[in-house]
Amino acid sequence: MTQHFCFLLVEDFTHIAFGCAIDPLRIANLVSGEELYTWSLASADGDRAMCSNGSITLVEHGVSNLPISDQLFVLSGINMREHITPALLGALRKASRHGMQIGALCSGGWVLAAAGMLDNMKAAIHWEYHDSFMEEFPNVNLVRNVFVSDEKHMTASGGTATADLMLHLIERDHGADLSIAVADQMVYNAVRESTAEQKVSLQSRSGMRNPHLVKAIARMQETIESPLSGAEIADEIGISTRQLERLFGRYLNTSPKKYFMELRLERARHLLVQTESSVIDVALACGFESAGHFSRVYRATFGVTPMNQRRTLT
Repeated sequence: MTQHFCFLLVEDFTHIAFGCAIDPLRIANLVSGEELYTWSLASADGDRAMCSNGSITLVEHGVSNLPISDQLFVLSGINMREHITPALLGALRKASRHGMQIGALCSGGWVLAAAGMLDNMKAAIHWEYHDSFMEEFPNVNLVRNVFVSDEKHMTASGGTATADLMLHLIERDHGADLSIAVADQMVYNAVRESTAEQKVSLQSRSGMRNPHLVKAIARMQETIESPLSGAEIADEIGISTRQLERLFGRYLNTSPKKYFMELRLERARHLLVQTESSVIDVALACGFESAGHFSRVYRATFGVTPMNQRRTLT
């Protein structure tokens, strides 16, 4: 039985995710010798959509006349918030009420969350939006998986994670042999399960396997809003403060205090660029007790004040 997928392209959508969404379906048809999948494209105006790389894609449908389909995927990229309109959200809610299966690719999870469709669900979105997404949508269970397929609304984090999701759907619907054959045609031999994390793991990035260091950094990431001291972290993971210092020096060439501060400041930069939160709100969300202290540390690190950061990076 042929399945029809509709891809709703939001302006500035990501081209790599677009290709990784459609080509596995095309190749599945080619390899199987059957029309297992058909697809159509939609956009806000029903005419065309511009990709973030400047290319133009013609579409068949607008948000006011989305076709009946087995699966609707919202695909967006950078600046997705600027293109979220009442018409777009209304169309998605209407499609959901009519029983259409709706998912999201790359930053499309933000669009579904804005429509109130991801509350109390697991969801994946591109790692670059994690900090701002968690601030904006606290009722969504954001995970770092490359994709989530076991919820009402499937989500993929973008890029080649979109291909992982499509290969998963092909396997679900038509078996592992076809999915493997499609991956082979794509010369894609690193297919990931949904539980794989988006970013390269700490172990891979630093080339180390020390479990104490991994646990220490995990606790830092979990307590950015209320930072723990090095002694508290060391105590929690069962080592001495001196051992913790040695681990950070050996594997990361830094101290626990400096590494933790860098994590907090990096999150602050994401929030400044990706949200409209005030400087004091960003400061508090990243564990600083005053805007003044936050501004001094931020400027010393990035060479620009938090207030000016938005103007330099947006």
